[in-house]
Amino acid sequence: MRRVGSPRRIASALSALMAMASIAHADEVNDYPTSARAEYVFGCLKANGESRQAIEQCSCSIDVIASLVPYNRYVTAETVLSMSQVRGNLGAQFRTSEQAAGALNDLRRAQAEAEVRCF
Repeated sequence: MRRVGSPRRIASALSALMAMASIAHADEVNDYPTSARAEYVFGCLKANGESRQAIEQCSCSIDVIASLVPYNRYVTAETVLSMSQVRGNLGAQFRTSEQAAGALNDLRRAQAEAEVRCF
């Protein structure tokens, strides 16, 4: 019987692979820039009171949203929210588009999940 490698070497190699995989996953989950997270937390604080508890809840909320909605989809939804308030034909395009409604629904579902988990 030939030995391929010592158990210690195999365990070390597996640990290294697992660490690399978790770092790659963390990068995927953490694709929101700090400025976007900060902007969300500031808005959330204004809506929920500017207390220490609100900071924790709002920070938790954006983390949950970031884990459920890719950043590019979040930007789309935020744009739809902003542009749908514009009067006239331009705003109507954002209010009636199926793509816009889909992005907005994704964000609202993520916000509802964040509400359940964090508040």
